[in-house]
This record gives sequence, structure tokens and C-alpha cells, in this order.
Amino acid sequence: MSGGDVRRLADWDRAHLRSLAAKYGTPLYVIDLERVRSNAQRVCRAFPDAHIQYAVKAHTGHTVLKTVREAGLDAECASAGEVARAFDAGYGANDIQYTAVNPPDKDLDYIVDCWRENNALTVTVGARDTLLRLSERGYDGRLCIRVNPGVGAGHHEMVQTGKDAKFGVPYNRAADVVAEARDYFDVIGLHAHAGSGIDVDQLENHRELVQRMGTLAREVGDLEFVDVGGGFGVPYRKDEPPFDLRVVADATREAIGEISAQLAIEPGRYIVADAGVLLTTVNTIKPAPKTTIVGVDAGMTTLLRPALYDAFHPMAILADRGDSPITVTGPICESSDVFCTDRPLGTPKRDDVIAIGNAGAYGYEMASTYNSRPRPAEIALANGTNRIVRQRETLADLTRLEKDEP
Repeated sequence: MSGGDVRRLADWDRAHLRSLAAKYGTPLYVIDLERVRSNAQRVCRAFPDAHIQYAVKAHTGHTVLKTVREAGLDAECASAGEVARAFDAGYGANDIQYTAVNPPDKDLDYIVDCWRENNALTVTVGARDTLLRLSERGYDGRLCIRVNPGVGAGHHEMVQTGKDAKFGVPYNRAADVVAEARDYFDVIGLHAHAGSGIDVDQLENHRELVQRMGTLAREVGDLEFVDVGGGFGVPYRKDEPPFDLRVVADATREAIGEISAQLAIEPGRYIVADAGVLLTTVNTIKPAPKTTIVGVDAGMTTLLRPALYDAFHPMAILADRGDSPITVTGPICESSDVFCTDRPLGTPKRDDVIAIGNAGAYGYEMASTYNSRPRPAEIALANGTNRIVRQRETLADLTRLEKDEP
């Protein structure tokens, strides 16, 4: 199942997916670890001289992290929880870069405690205030300065972080912040990130970001690495071409120019998106004046991206039902709980299974228990076997942590 540069929903074995739904129930996430591994290896081949870190937030599952680590990628973590998960998956402190945005005190306390145990940990900071907070905790170790280059890209304006003031030190102040930080920390890197889900049409934005970071690196000098982020997209629609990593790699190397530091990147979505599908079962079919409403047992609590970003995910009924247009909705009491509108998927029957593709990135990670709905199970495929890697939550799990005490 590993395939080539792109894997479409049609490339998945429908009979196998139906059998998984029958055995484990739905909603069900399925993650193919062999595809995760091949995606990671493809990035390594395209960027042979770069330091490559996996953006853990895309999928934090233990088996995924182990697979990525074994494929040779380090871990870029956005929270203390992701750092803890990376340690649990076998990463060492020297393999982890902590890149938080406005980190809570408890996160910084945990990170500094980890650093005291092994000072090879790298911390990325995007505000002067965070430098002060680290110094107050006694941290004087490896530091990377996150820069806001003023250039963004990505599949939605909500994820174009490179031009969002929330992220990083303003570009025109970055050199001064580096100079100040060197008095108190071991400044070893610069970091910037354009956004998430960058496609081939936004390559110029990525190139401009890299050029700016190369210029800044030459100005401040004496660095171990320059991290130009990740965000490499995958084709969600069948007529979209794959993201050509070789073209991106060549453009990145050309744009950054001659620097004494190592180039670093941090792909996340590219590694796991097309390695995952979400399976859901039809439970309600309701003719409406302008469409047919097809209710399924997954919802925006299972896969948030369509409701949050109006994101397109490929979908297929795992039975040949023609091409009638239908609107697929979930069981959540929100009008935004819609997976697609008037899409020609066919004429479903109750208990049909629908597969939703490219669900490996930001699928389970953004799942919630809103409406008090338990989160789904997840199955991992590897070496011809299937195994449960996340148990399905139960109704009892929803209240397990609650206390009714004075």
C-alpha cells in the first residue's frame, strides 16, 4: 500500500477497509505505518543534507512516532505533552526541539526540568518575554529564535503562520533579539514557518521566506542550523498534482544561499496525511428539498477540519452506488457538522461504510468529546497485520476524571 509520491483514496483496498469497519466498528481511524515510513524516507532522499524533524502535532500516536523515529526523523514539539510523547516513543533530548507559542508556565517548568536532566534539549522562543521567563527558571541552554518573516502560505488563512504576528519575533528586530539572547543563552539556530498545507502554487512564498532567513543567518552568523519550517502539502483533490519534493528541495537550497549553518526542515502533514483514512457508517438517509442528507456516525468531533477550515477531504462509499449528489453530515448538534455538500458519491444505503481520505494529519489530533461523544478507535496497519493502537473511548471514560466532592 505504500505507493509513490501521492496516494489517493482510490488506492486503498476497499474490501480490506470494509473488513476493518466490520471487525472494529466505526467511527474508526486507520493509519498505515508502511506509508508513514515511505513518506519519511522520500523526504530524506529529497533533503539528504538537511536536519529533518517531524512536526509531532500532525499525529502524536505512539506507533506513528516510533515509526518516524526509526525512519531517521527527529521530533519538533509544540507543547510539553508532545515532548513527553516523544520521550515515550524513544526519542532522546538531543533529538527534540521544543517550539511552543506563548508557552504556559507549567509547560516551561516541565521543559526546564527535562533540560536539567539532559542539556542537549533545544528550546525555540518567539518572544522576548519568553526569554525572560526561561532565564527566571535558570535556563541558559540551547536556544533557537523563531522569526516572523512576514510571509505566509497554506491551505487556509487560519494556518498561514508566517505572516501572523502571534508567531515569532518580527523580522526587523530578530538580529537585535539574537544579540541580546547570546548574553544569556547558547543561541544555536533560527526558525521560521510559512504555514500548513503549502501547495505548488505557493512555492514562491516559501522561497521568499527561505531567502529572508538566509539573509538573516548571514547577518547574525555563528549558528548550527536555520530551520525554514515544513507545511509541505498533499493533494486532497484527485485533480491536484503531488507536491514535488525535489523541486521544493532545489528551490529551498537555492533560496537560502551560502550559509555556514545546516538547513533544517520540519514536515508533519506530508508524513502522515495520506497514510490515514477515517471510516464511518451511514445511519440515516433523509430526502430534503434540495439534496439528500446522509447521516453518519462520525462528526466534527471525529474530524474537525471540514467544519473548522471548510477543508475538502476525498470521500467514497465502499460499495458502488453510482454518482448521485449527497450531503454527508454527522450527529453533532451544529450546522457546521458537515463533511461534504452535494458531492456525487452515489446512492448510499443504511449501514454502508464511507471512507474519508487524507485523515492521517490533524484528524485524531483535533478530535474532541463535544456533545459528550467518545473519541474513536484507531487501527495501525503494518507488515500485513492490523492492531488496535488507540482504544475506543466509552461513555464511562467521559466522566472518569470528574469529581463530585466539596
